[in-house]
Amino acid sequence: MVTCSLLLFLFPLLLLLSVEATANGSATEKGPVAGVVGAIVDQDSRIGKEAKIAMEMAIKDFYEKTNQRFHVHIVNSQNDPVQAAFAAKNLIDTQEVQAILGPHTWEETVMVANIGSQAHIPILSLAESSPRWASERWPFLVQAAPSQCKQTKAIAAIVQSWEWHQVTVIYEETGLSSTAAVVVPHLYDAFREADVEITNLVAFPPLDSSSLSEQLEMIKRGQCRVIVVDLSFPSATRLFEKAKEMEMMEKDYVWIATDAFTSLVDSINATSISSMQGIIGVQSYFPSNNDLHKEFHMRFRTRFSSEYPEEDRREAGIYAVQAYDAVWTVCQAMFKNSKAGGQKLLDTILYSKFNGLSGLIQFEEKKLAPGKIFRIINVLGKSYRTLGFWSESDNGFSRTLDERATFNHSMKSLKRVIWPGEPRSTPRGWAIPTNAKSLRIGVPNGTTFKEFLTVVRNPEENNYTFGGYAIDLFEETVSNLRYHLAYKFIPIDGNYDALVQQIHDQTLDAVVGDVTILSSRLQYAEFTHPYTVPGLVMVVPVRSRASSKAWLFMKPFTKAMWGFTVAITLYNGFVVWLIERNHCSELKGSVLNQITTLIWLSFSTLFSLHAEKLHSSLSRMAMVVWLFVALVITQTYTANLTSILTVQRLEPTATDIESLQRSNAMIGYCRVSCLETYLVQVLKFNPNNLKKYYSFSEDYVQALRSKEIEAIFLDVPIAKIFTAKYSKEFIAAGPTYKTGGFGFAFPKGSPLVPEMNKALLKVSESGKARELEKKMLATQNCEEMESEEDFSSISVTSYWVLFTLTGFTSTVALAVYVAHLYSKLEEPIFGNQIIWRLMSAVIAPWGQQKKWFCRKISDIESPSNVP
Repeated sequence: MVTCSLLLFLFPLLLLLSVEATANGSATEKGPVAGVVGAIVDQDSRIGKEAKIAMEMAIKDFYEKTNQRFHVHIVNSQNDPVQAAFAAKNLIDTQEVQAILGPHTWEETVMVANIGSQAHIPILSLAESSPRWASERWPFLVQAAPSQCKQTKAIAAIVQSWEWHQVTVIYEETGLSSTAAVVVPHLYDAFREADVEITNLVAFPPLDSSSLSEQLEMIKRGQCRVIVVDLSFPSATRLFEKAKEMEMMEKDYVWIATDAFTSLVDSINATSISSMQGIIGVQSYFPSNNDLHKEFHMRFRTRFSSEYPEEDRREAGIYAVQAYDAVWTVCQAMFKNSKAGGQKLLDTILYSKFNGLSGLIQFEEKKLAPGKIFRIINVLGKSYRTLGFWSESDNGFSRTLDERATFNHSMKSLKRVIWPGEPRSTPRGWAIPTNAKSLRIGVPNGTTFKEFLTVVRNPEENNYTFGGYAIDLFEETVSNLRYHLAYKFIPIDGNYDALVQQIHDQTLDAVVGDVTILSSRLQYAEFTHPYTVPGLVMVVPVRSRASSKAWLFMKPFTKAMWGFTVAITLYNGFVVWLIERNHCSELKGSVLNQITTLIWLSFSTLFSLHAEKLHSSLSRMAMVVWLFVALVITQTYTANLTSILTVQRLEPTATDIESLQRSNAMIGYCRVSCLETYLVQVLKFNPNNLKKYYSFSEDYVQALRSKEIEAIFLDVPIAKIFTAKYSKEFIAAGPTYKTGGFGFAFPKGSPLVPEMNKALLKVSESGKARELEKKMLATQNCEEMESEEDFSSISVTSYWVLFTLTGFTSTVALAVYVAHLYSKLEEPIFGNQIIWRLMSAVIAPWGQQKKWFCRKISDIESPSNVP
């Protein structure tokens, strides 16, 4: 007991001696001192070593620039919060420091901030994050390292780029862990915005090796293969080495590391980095390509290698840059306020604004403004390579940050990623668990049509047989997945909403059947894309068309066809009449007689042949062509009219919902389709006019036949089967009303959903889905129903060649006749005289009534010799 008490008494004393010895060794140059700064870092860690060298360089650089001499007392905390607290007490009481820099861990910061706030000494913490309430509890605490919470958005963007929907997050579990309190909530928010679910939140045991193996084994047995690691550098190194040992750094795995690890990736030795191949990392970005940064890095490498020769890598990381800027922040504030400290010094620090090595130094609510640009790295070989950058301001990824940079929402625009195990394709982000059982696929029992979905119980074997279009399509889709999926069908009775609820309650792994995608169901389950044509149609009985048949004879031809036929007939008759009128006395007489004779001559050619009565070869030529055309037209007309008269012509009893609503008609709907709300709220049917049917298609048929209902609303795939089976009695009428359609239901966030969607697309593109639908409809012996509208009237476009031929022939005959008539004149005539003489010749037979015309044609020779 005495020994223990003595040790407890001596421990603080020994600790103070150790601290002071370390501090004395870090005093700077001699001479008048403008201020004294304390620093607490873990000099046994890479972070502490970088920070120590950077702080000493900053003190020297500040003196060379301002000629102001400052002392910095750097104490080694050895990553012990208690020792950090004693160090802070000693620096304040003994060294009389005006401000303290560090430490880098939140656990140490809590102890130091408590002492600093009591003594009114500003504490510039270099921990990467702190809770929001920290500044209220410790008013002299300032976060001098930019918060890395913005990196969570970059990580979420990475996951979203590759269409992964589930992640496992590993964080460090310590007594006062800021990761769990600060970073994890930001991860939840970022992933929620990206529609990504954190399926596992795993606390990393920092000391217990057996617990680490158990945690990794649990992840390995699970489904998710996208793992986000937010651990300190030593813990992350242990994790990756153990994961490599357990074969978890192979293909199908995705590891994404935060800045806590990636900022020190330059310091990883060759042995450790071999276990980290393929890791993606988000790394704090700071410019390093200008002369100031190049000169700093060159001097840092020289000094670091001199003081720590055992370190393989000598590059300055983000922690060195942040420590350098923190020293400049304090020194500038102390320089402005001479030797003033306390609240005045704190206020001056908070008003700081200058460009440091890490960028703009400016505080917001006692915190350095968070970084908004992150480097995306990929560990490969003995180091890493930069894939590109992510910027919050530009909300996207880019390969560069110069003036030519273009930003994209997807990481796929960056350089190619080398994944763990170096697979040729991108990991799908999940796998079938090693201890996975067959998926329990629920199938609704008692659906409308067995052709779509059927469940048959086999009493002798005490099992069930499943079939139909939905089952066949599901099995075909599963066969197109990139992996084997074990499953078994289970018949389920009850309400469809209850089936979806069972998925949410994890009783079922999926539901296959005529399950409609509804917004109310999306809160319990996630659906694939519709695997049938989505929509709702109205099915009504058919009836014989009652339209008048008085004008049915006009139907074979279009109006234009009738017009052209009459016009060409009259034209051909006129040509023949004009040429033959001087050879036949029957073609002469009064004006009325001549007109009726011309019309009779024109249309009689359609039914009889007059070629033997024609005297002129010109009229015979025109008549032969016209007779051929007339034969074709009459035969076509006869055939088309016969088809219209002999085919049964049917029409729906109702063509729109408005007519049903006006007549207050009763409407039926199927209970499995959840249509009542849609019919009432969207289509505005009276709820009292709706009738629900619980059984099979025979009930629909009987109700429609007996006119118990005037129409029934069915989903498109069910309506196809129904109208195919009863094609002579019922027909789909009106438009298709858009609904969600049928989909396969899975638990929310299931990684199977995007994979099933891809497989469904393959089945559709290959034509297999169409084949299955034809197979479903072929069992109904569908008889196609034709109507009058199936027969289109014949138009002019079908006969323009024949009309052109006969018109051209008749025109040639007329031209030859006129030319021959002109050649027989005794004297030449010109212009309108030709037209006058021609008209005179035409009306010459009427000269007995109009003798005064005869004088005008006295010089015309008798046309008896015209051919």
